Amino acid sequence: MLSKLKIKKKVLVHRDFHISNIMFHKNKLFLIDSQDAVYGNPAYDLASLIDDVRFKTTRNFKNHLLQTYFKLEKKIKIEKLKNDFEILSVLRNLKIIGIFTRLSLRDKKHKYLKLIPYAWKLIQDRSEDIKFEELNVLLNNYIPEKKRLK
Repeated sequence: MLSKLKIKKKVLVHRDFHISNIMFHKNKLFLIDSQDAVYGNPAYDLASLIDDVRFKTTRNFKNHLLQTYFKLEKKIKIEKLKNDFEILSVLRNLKIIGIFTRLSLRDKKHKYLKLIPYAWKLIQDRSEDIKFEELNVLLNNYIPEKKRLK
């Protein structure tokens, strides 16, 4: 999937960019929990915010947020950004499923397990394009859909 990313320019990526890590104090925004920051694809943090497993929002609302971002960001080619957004959203949510499973098994933190079905739904919603064909075959062979959405 990473070989299908189209944006080559690297920017500072927080990599844990979600609403809980954005603080508002004295009319200023602050980001916390930035120890995982790296230089990477500009679509990663956008995917983190829009496809956050902690907040269930409609597909229409997510698409509205994405379209609003496209209108604001004039320098980026929309098709490239959309492509990379979809790929990175899917990969990020697969990573989240792994992390939440590990937290449950290793650390006995089971509260995150309830978020896994929504992560699978986000993956399903974003992986409809042909570029995900091989991934979908792999997932269907090893993790049947009926086991994902429990």
